[in-house]
Amino acid sequence: MKLNVALLAGGFSGESVISVQSASVIAKNIDNTKYNVFLVEINENKWFWQSENGSVEINRHDFSLPLESGKINFDVAFIMIHGTPGENGLLQSYFELLHIPHTTCSAMVSNVTFNKFYTLQLIRSFGVATSRSVYFNRQATANPDEVIKHLTFPVFVKPNSGGSSIGMSKVKTASELETAIKKAFCEDKEVLVEEFTSGDELTCGVIRHQGKLVAFPVTLIRSKKDFFDFEAKYTQGMSDEITPALVDQKLIDEVVATSLMLYEKLNCSGIVRFDYIHNGKEPVFLEVNTVPGMSSASIVPQQAKAAGISEPELYDMIIENAISRN
Repeated sequence: MKLNVALLAGGFSGESVISVQSASVIAKNIDNTKYNVFLVEINENKWFWQSENGSVEINRHDFSLPLESGKINFDVAFIMIHGTPGENGLLQSYFELLHIPHTTCSAMVSNVTFNKFYTLQLIRSFGVATSRSVYFNRQATANPDEVIKHLTFPVFVKPNSGGSSIGMSKVKTASELETAIKKAFCEDKEVLVEEFTSGDELTCGVIRHQGKLVAFPVTLIRSKKDFFDFEAKYTQGMSDEITPALVDQKLIDEVVATSLMLYEKLNCSGIVRFDYIHNGKEPVFLEVNTVPGMSSASIVPQQAKAAGISEPELYDMIIENAISRN
């Protein structure tokens, strides 16, 4: 019997466009002999499935789809929403209350890892290198002098919760700080400022499959812009993404070992991607992505392909991981 899969896309953030692109790729390539897939779009006004005859709203009391032919109950929620509410624990809490399996980390883990400042504190406690940083938890008290006092330029100014480098600025002088901080606060209520680390960016996807942790081949990223911003991430030709990474095997082993350790220590679920900068001595942790992209420009599908895993097989792994946890 086929499983009914709710493939969730959209969301309330600037990453909604990327979310819809990822979900469209999944809907096109998933094994339809195993799954009945319903692409459910979520925005701040409604949750709906778009049929040939128009949109049908989701019944949010039990997360079902009321059709004339009968009510559709979902076996699993495949969350492809970046940012809020799909990556910060809100949807996870909802599905956990309804006892519906979902494909991401738990509500608690999603909430903590979505907060870059909190995540950095945990990562440091595990003995992993991170960049020095300054955290502002409200705009009214954000003082650029704290950055000047504690950090060395250049720095990255970024929303504390969010992804795809939206609202991020690379700041080279103190005179640019105030504008960059205001820009970041336009995207979030909290802002993180981190020292720039020069080096190659490396990233590794990890999933638990059939009870065992699996690390995908590491990707080396070299942006053709000043840093790996939104344009470099999602515009073809704006970055070189090399999978498997053409770097020293010792470095590959260190990135893989660190990623596997962090997946366990953070109590992750589903497919998770860990990002680093190699400073010439060691991998420096950048961030954890608990809902990594699945679009044609995304890294995890590239890594799966390099590992000999097709896109349908990758989605199988993600869905099996969700169901096996319940």
